[in-house]
Amino acid sequence: MKDHIWQRVMDIGNYILKSGATVRDTAKVFGVSKSTVHKDVTERLPKVNAHLANEVKKVLEVNKAERHLRGGEATRQKFRTQHPM
Repeated sequence: MKDHIWQRVMDIGNYILKSGATVRDTAKVFGVSKSTVHKDVTERLPKVNAHLANEVKKVLEVNKAERHLRGGEATRQKFRTQHPM
């Protein structure tokens, strides 16, 4: 693994762990695709730092369990801005 990829994998892992960010939010912050973030944390991070990978996996599982709530809130906010009461 090239040095810049290794560094990005570690940075992404630490960012998700500290902020609890979603894959989509993390991709925006790092300027990469959601697919890249997902590959970094599911395939590359366990090879680099298994402990960090397990902690990040827990955060992503929580995000996945709560995604239906976030999606509903985003739709509600969108509706309020487009159709004020």
